[in-house]
Amino acid sequence: MFIPKWVLIAVGSIILLFVVWAGLAVNGKNPLPFPDPGSRIFAAKSDEGKEAIVALLRMHGLNERFQMDSSGIKRSIMMDGTIINVSPAYTVEQLDGATSAIGLVAEDPEAAAEKAAIFLKERGFRARVVKEVEPNLPIAFVVTDAMAGTAINFRKHVTQMPQPQ
Repeated sequence: MFIPKWVLIAVGSIILLFVVWAGLAVNGKNPLPFPDPGSRIFAAKSDEGKEAIVALLRMHGLNERFQMDSSGIKRSIMMDGTIINVSPAYTVEQLDGATSAIGLVAEDPEAAAEKAAIFLKERGFRARVVKEVEPNLPIAFVVTDAMAGTAINFRKHVTQMPQPQ
């Protein structure tokens, strides 16, 4: 049976790419934006603090994927979706002092935030939706007394977010 060389090369290349991707994904270094499990956002006190934490994470095998700065917020997005950021004081004020967040993916971030606030209120907590914290990004926050120092944010899938600068 004759199999053209180009077919063997194409199939071999596909298999090789799949094996490389699988190896990276298993080691927490998936280069693709799928799946998008959301993010866990931690705040540093200063630019220097952010750089030190990113370097420490790198020393322990968690590499930075890219940086995405916007509206005065400086972010380092790590390979596992963890975000280390530095936010200006006015952003922290808008979020009632919350400096960290659990980021969840939603098709309609504002609607999802409204539903989450209702959900929390029905369980006896205070909750309010904060929009326009970052006017250029499709993100809505829920500030609630169900969490200490942490907000919940809803954002579009990573493929629907603006390109990093």
